[in-house]
Amino acid sequence: MPAFPRDNCTERPLFGGAISSSFPVRFQDVSDIRQVPDNQEVFVDPSRDESLIFELLELKHEVEDNASAAWFLRDLASEQDAEESMVFEHTSIVEEAVGLRYRDVPALVSTAVGQMALSKGRQGREARNIVRVYLANLRLKEVATDVLITSYEPIMINPLSESASSVGAGPSVPAAQSGCLPVAEVFKLAVTSFKVHHWNLFSPGS
Repeated sequence: MPAFPRDNCTERPLFGGAISSSFPVRFQDVSDIRQVPDNQEVFVDPSRDESLIFELLELKHEVEDNASAAWFLRDLASEQDAEESMVFEHTSIVEEAVGLRYRDVPALVSTAVGQMALSKGRQGREARNIVRVYLANLRLKEVATDVLITSYEPIMINPLSESASSVGAGPSVPAAQSGCLPVAEVFKLAVTSFKVHHWNLFSPGS
């Protein structure tokens, strides 16, 4: 019997198949349902309120490589009005993604992990959940692109949050206890398996 019976991990096509990444099939593609921007793809496990987001951004040249993941995590907290609740748990040094190359130049990858209080949708601050956020920044400098891979793991569900109706209020049930791969491992797999199949996604002349 598999260690995590709910998690059949497989390679999933992203952005029309130009990119792929591997993660559990329990994460459903909700990009069309949520009407997210064209530069994002969003996957969710509604039974656990966990999510995995892939985003393509124009390279931020002003952000230093060794601070990029932490910078994007702070920016995310600011965008979601969670800046004052942001607590860093871990940041990594920049490493070369040897398997991800364009014109023989490897991508640079860094990660940051933090905890913050977030409200869903248009719910107010009184309905904020406590979540752990995992963020990786893959810098594809040769095509002037910052790739963000972000995972959200609920820690404490507010009874006033819309999440409470589907997963229950209070502390989240540990993933392993539910037969699921922990979010930290889902995130790691998604990052390490990230592949670009068609570089012309970033530039018609690539």
